[in-house]
Amino acid sequence: MPTEAPQLPKHKVKYKKAFQRACNESDVKGKLCGGHLKRWFYLADVLEQACGDVRQAFGDQAEIYRCEHCKTLYLASPDEPRNKNVAGLGQPSNFGLTLANKPGDEKEKQQ
Repeated sequence: MPTEAPQLPKHKVKYKKAFQRACNESDVKGKLCGGHLKRWFYLADVLEQACGDVRQAFGDQAEIYRCEHCKTLYLASPDEPRNKNVAGLGQPSNFGLTLANKPGDEKEKQQ
């Protein structure tokens, strides 16, 4: 994977790390943005239709994420599965799992 993403005139572009969910762009003071990365459907964005440089650079079907605060664009990582949730695969939940019966509960249910 290349280290530098192709830059566009009106957009800052970076590569998203595998399962990255928050923006890692620093401001002038060195503070991280930390905004959530959301899948950006640039063909439906009115402002991007007027600009058109993302569509011209990456085509109609590119998987692009955008920070909700600083609007930095992130290209998808080749290390993670395509067309999945930005949050990644997640962890298995402990809620709602079927637990084994306690000793003695089986007798009560049979009666």
